[in-house]
Amino acid sequence: QPQVVESGGGLVQPGGSLRLSCAVSGFSLDYYSIAWFRQAPGKEREGISCIMSTDGSTHYADSVKDRFAISRDKAKKTVYLQMNSLKPEDTAVYYCTLPGPLDCSMWLTSKDRTKWGNGTLVTVSS
Repeated sequence: QPQVVESGGGLVQPGGSLRLSCAVSGFSLDYYSIAWFRQAPGKEREGISCIMSTDGSTHYADSVKDRFAISRDKAKKTVYLQMNSLKPEDTAVYYCTLPGPLDCSMWLTSKDRTKWGNGTLVTVSS
């Protein structure tokens, strides 16, 4: 049974950085892409980043491009989301998920935002 556990959230000031982790079990990152989405209070879930299983290529929503970076450590079975230059509007619960049969570019524009874990809360505030 595939499982993911998100961690690394917290309170950070605007302009600060955080690194989120997504620890996976029950499947291999060699065969499954991993994506991140977020949900702010009262807002819809927003897909923000994805890393392809095949070649490790990375994809980002415009809202986080050039500020966030997704990466993976296959040996540790962990996917990371490095978040820099954080803004108050980045405040949300962040989730990692499996895009399934969709490639990353398709997943980002799809409405598939399935929760696999409990998420991790990121609060950007002074």
